[in-house]
Amino acid sequence: MALPIYASPLEKVWHWTYKAICTAIFIFLIAPILIVIPLSFNAEPYFTFTEKMLSFDPEGYSLRWYDRLLTFGMQAPDAPRDWSWWRDVLANATWLDVAWNSIIIGFFSTILATGLGTLAALGLSRSEMPWRRSIMAVLISPMIVPIIITATGLFFFYSKIEIQKWGVPYLGIIMAHATLGIPFVIITVTATLSGFDHSLSRAAASLGANPRTTFFKVIMPLILPGVVSGALFAFVTSFDEVVMVLFIAGHDEQTIPRQMWNGIREQISPAILAVATILVVVSIALLATVEILRRRSEKLRGVTAG
Repeated sequence: MALPIYASPLEKVWHWTYKAICTAIFIFLIAPILIVIPLSFNAEPYFTFTEKMLSFDPEGYSLRWYDRLLTFGMQAPDAPRDWSWWRDVLANATWLDVAWNSIIIGFFSTILATGLGTLAALGLSRSEMPWRRSIMAVLISPMIVPIIITATGLFFFYSKIEIQKWGVPYLGIIMAHATLGIPFVIITVTATLSGFDHSLSRAAASLGANPRTTFFKVIMPLILPGVVSGALFAFVTSFDEVVMVLFIAGHDEQTIPRQMWNGIREQISPAILAVATILVVVSIALLATVEILRRRSEKLRGVTAG
């Protein structure tokens, strides 16, 4: 945004100072990503830039660490890459196994968090709801309370009820991640409902629609961008979470963040940087989706308001 012609010298100084501060903050936040991504293509097993990398020598760059994500844990990683090699990858590759675990846990925890969070947001959006602020504070508390405290509490709670004996794989992690994801769904859906015209619901009821039809035909299409945005945030929260997994997951319940943690502790490998780069790309794609849905939500509210 350009300064007006009549801006005073002090306003001009503050304008450029403000831009410099914002630029510095942006660089500070983006610097780790700018470092991790090129290092994941390092041809050498180092976490530093080599001379060949700094001189942009093609020999200094390689996809070996991305290939390592496929071969780590295989029985015959050096075998010819035919169908049997790919079967070995699918059956034994450690990183693919933990990625599949993360997807399963993220999917079911997102479904649970989205359903409960949407119902809570719908209830909290009603003016006749008593103690709305207190209930909202309780429901979004997982975002405020340090996660290690929540993880410790769930650890003792799960031990008390002996959830590991229920025989349902990943149940404890799914419930824990849903707890962390519910606040994001509540916030995004509540924000969408703040611009919702409740006269539409009354109009649908006056035309003979029952509450179920009104919800799925009138309310849901308008709040869907907020619901999907909350679901995406809940999925990302589950996909990247490691503290809960370290506290309550079983030995065989490995996820991508937990595998990265184990790799840093036991065997440092630039393959971790390759995983981090993939997670960055996935996060950027999900954030872009959220932005598209946000704009669609604003457009829908604008059409409704008009």
